[in-house]
Amino acid sequence: MSKKSFGIAGGSIVVVIITAVYMITASGSKSKSSSSPAGEDRVLKNAYNDYFSIGAAINGHTIEGPDSILLMKHFNSVTPENALKPGPVHPEEGTYSWGRADRIVNFALRHQMRIHGHVLVWHEQAADWMFTTGGRPATKEELLGRMKEHIFTVVQRYKGKIGAWDVVNEAVADNGPDIFRHNIWYDICGEDYVKQAFIYAHEADPQAKLYYNDYNIIRPDKRERAYELLKSLLYEGVQVDGVGIQGHWSIYEPSEKELRDAITRFSSLGLDVQITELDMSVYKWEKDRRDKRVGESDDLTPGREAQQVAQYDMIFKTLRDYKDKIDAVTLWGVTDRSSWLNYSPVRGRKNYPLLFDREGKPKKAFYKVVDF
Repeated sequence: MSKKSFGIAGGSIVVVIITAVYMITASGSKSKSSSSPAGEDRVLKNAYNDYFSIGAAINGHTIEGPDSILLMKHFNSVTPENALKPGPVHPEEGTYSWGRADRIVNFALRHQMRIHGHVLVWHEQAADWMFTTGGRPATKEELLGRMKEHIFTVVQRYKGKIGAWDVVNEAVADNGPDIFRHNIWYDICGEDYVKQAFIYAHEADPQAKLYYNDYNIIRPDKRERAYELLKSLLYEGVQVDGVGIQGHWSIYEPSEKELRDAITRFSSLGLDVQITELDMSVYKWEKDRRDKRVGESDDLTPGREAQQVAQYDMIFKTLRDYKDKIDAVTLWGVTDRSSWLNYSPVRGRKNYPLLFDREGKPKKAFYKVVDF
């Protein structure tokens, strides 16, 4: 083709292309505004692609039921909610129950999701048989030996598949002068149990990232106890890679200052920070289990909803400011329907803590989190 004929043809093509692009753009805009389902054009994990991973705690129902569609679309990381806790996975000496955990791990691998293991050592949902021998309390040596066997068996089964673990959960005291919570691990083994758990986990998989995980460590007093524990472990040369700040929060707390102070304090130790177990209760903090009281409202009132939107907005705005410190943010569930807060700590009280409602539809808080 000659230069002259190319110029004439090119001019015609340009007109056609411009016209076509205009028509496609106009048509696309019209379709989006008139027929797209709510939230169809917004994807949570994509919005935070340049910030941190977005995770969800999941169970067998999540990956087999309607929530699986939301999970695959909006999340790129998963945490088994209960399947890898010591009691469920290791119910009796010499007996492991791998079925639920294997299904979750295989699902995540098929869909190229990160997996965060939860949890190797915890005083709740524990393998109760570990703590007794022939009707008497186990000795320190017996219990540490059982801990080592448990950690090696679980971690090595998923070596190369699970890249990070909550090694110890909730070892720090809520109140008082003591750093350590007086739980059954502490009562038998003393302070050594936390250190040994991290040592065993690192030996079992030297490539895995190891985390300490706890709730309310944005509150100044407990934050400092957790800080001192982690600092002492690092000083002794124990492999600790990060801290999981459990985000079991509410429309009343934390404040922005508390959140910023906690991230700054823990990251000053050179640790990765994750926000784990994130949900936003519409009620004030409670820990002790109780029944719903007569006349106690559990409606999502406009006021509660507005407070939740504002709190989620503040939380994620703050987290974006620390994207170089934060590795992942994991919501503790996918939809309000499946949240543990519907039965704990208040049995039978509806809660509305997540970004998707009971029907799986994005809530006002969702749009506030993704539209920034």
